[in-house]
Amino acid sequence: MPESNGHGRARVSIVIVSHSPAVAKGTADLVRQMTGDDIGLEWCGGDPAGGLGSDAEAIGAAIEKVWSKSGVAIFVDLGGTEMNVELAIERMPQERRRKVVVCDAPIVEGAVVAGNLALSGANLRKIRSSVEEQSGI
Repeated sequence: MPESNGHGRARVSIVIVSHSPAVAKGTADLVRQMTGDDIGLEWCGGDPAGGLGSDAEAIGAAIEKVWSKSGVAIFVDLGGTEMNVELAIERMPQERRRKVVVCDAPIVEGAVVAGNLALSGANLRKIRSSVEEQSGI
């Protein structure tokens, strides 16, 4: 998957995490329709048994799959999911942790805006501040 923004820099990647695999996949599909294949995008949802929930191991694997030196913006649906995201981040090497952020924004709207900003070459800080400002949270 291309990481370059056309200016020789890697783009920020996005991970979408939901209690529901269908919500996570649907959100990722929407972002992909708007951005094409030009940004790193991954999703995960549900617990290991296939029910509603989230799984820190699956989240960590999703982050690794789309890792970018420019960072990874994560969007979550509910508080329990955020706790598993934080656990996944804590398990990462120290030098990578600072390049992974959870954006406090609605999962669908935030991910779509972040995808378009990433496509345009925005950095991780700009993406996070823009989606959080837009959501009013």
